[in-house]
This record gives sequence, C-alpha cells and structure tokens, in this order.
Amino acid sequence: MQIKTKSIGFILSITIISAFMVIPVYLLAKISISNPSEVLTAHPTFLPHSFNLGSWVDILKSGNLWEPLQRSLITATATTVVAVLLVAPASYAISRMSSKIKFLYIGSLFITRMFPPIGIALPTAITFTKWGLIDTNRGLVMAELIGQIPFLAWILLSTFNTIPRDLEEAAYMDGAGRIKTLLKIVLPVSMQGIAVGALYVWLNCWNEFTYALYLSIQNRTLPLGVYYYIQRGGFFETAAYSTVLTIPVIIITFFLQKYLKSEYLSGAIK
Repeated sequence: MQIKTKSIGFILSITIISAFMVIPVYLLAKISISNPSEVLTAHPTFLPHSFNLGSWVDILKSGNLWEPLQRSLITATATTVVAVLLVAPASYAISRMSSKIKFLYIGSLFITRMFPPIGIALPTAITFTKWGLIDTNRGLVMAELIGQIPFLAWILLSTFNTIPRDLEEAAYMDGAGRIKTLLKIVLPVSMQGIAVGALYVWLNCWNEFTYALYLSIQNRTLPLGVYYYIQRGGFFETAAYSTVLTIPVIIITFFLQKYLKSEYLSGAIK
C-alpha cells in the first residue's frame, strides 16, 4: 500500500511538472492561431474554437523570419560543434590530472561567469567592431563561446571522471595509442555526457539575447525577432514568432533524447 501511494505521488508530481512545462508552449501556439475575440476577452477559452492563421501569414510574408531563423540555426549549431571539439579533448586531459590542478583549470574558466553578460558584451562589441566582426556569424559564435566553454568543460569533466582508467589501460595493452583510445574508447563511452553538454550549449545559444543584441545591427537572430515584435505591440504575431522559436528546440531534444538515459554510460562501462 505504501509503495502504491509513492507511485501515485510520483506520477502526480511528474504530471504537474510536465503541465507547467507544456501548457505555456500550448498557449503560445493556441494564441497564434486563435481569433482575437477568443483571446482578448475577460474569460478566454483554453481550447481553440475557431482558427485564424493571419498572424502566421504576416510573419511568413514580413521578411523578418527566414534570415533570423537561418542565423540562429547557424550560430547555435556552429557554437556547439566548436565548443565540443575544443572542450572534449581538453576536459579529458584535465580529468586525468590531480584534483588541485583540475580545480585550478575549472576555476580559471569560471572567472568569466563572475561578471554580468552586459559587462562582457559591451567591450566585446567594441573589440569586434575594430575587427570587422559585427553582424557576422563568426563574431557571434566567438562571443557565445565565452559563456559556453566553462559550463561545457564542467559537464564533460564530470563525465570523464566517471570513466574508469581500466578501460584505457586495456586499450593500451592492445596497442592503442592515446589518440586512438580517446576516439575509439573514451568518446563513445562518454557520449551521454557529451550529448547533454551539447544540448545545453545549443539551447543556450539558441536563446542567447545579450551578445546578439550588441553584435547585431541589421542581421537579427530569432530571439531578437521576438523582441522586435514585442516592441511593435503585435500580440498575435509575437505568439506565432515565439512558437517558431520553440519548434527547433523540440526537434533537437527529440533526436538527442536517446543519449539522455542513465543506463547508457553504466552499460557501456560494464
């Protein structure tokens, strides 16, 4: 009876948490396809009763969607790929050092997180202006790496720490060198942690606003597009634009969810 009560409580808790996450996204999508009379009323309905795709037609024809969408996809994906390529080998090397050196490396990386993003974005924008990197994807990727590398290093360092050195020693005995061991043994086993870190970096870059605001004059990203519609006061257009902002997040999470399983790493080690 006690076990059944715990199961019911667990299911109820998961249901409530899921509702808190799903309902805001549903309301965005619902508002974007609803008639104004259903939304701008004292008692709006939870379910749509009539559909109006005018806001979607407006944003699709406005010319303010496809280029920001493309830039957000390019910068988020490029930042994630570059961050993983840089951080994964470095984190593996640090994980095999002594505890004091690990703390020193990670602590030095997190120094940049001690300052507010605006305090870093403003001098970065001034420097990038001199370098001709304003309104470029390369400049935005370089800026976003400032904030993403420390957290990715923290995640991957924890991942590599869980991998027993017996696996590496066995690979060495079979004649594999350090590079081959890293590529053939360590990285496949640590794929769950890499997937989690990559997903974290991608989502942060996808939603990044501060650097995009300071480093973009004409070429907006998708979050800046939402900000643009909020400033204009387009209530239904903002909902449609925000719905577009959530679609890639759902797709990326769907494709990476197979790595987000607790038994993935433990099964590989066994």
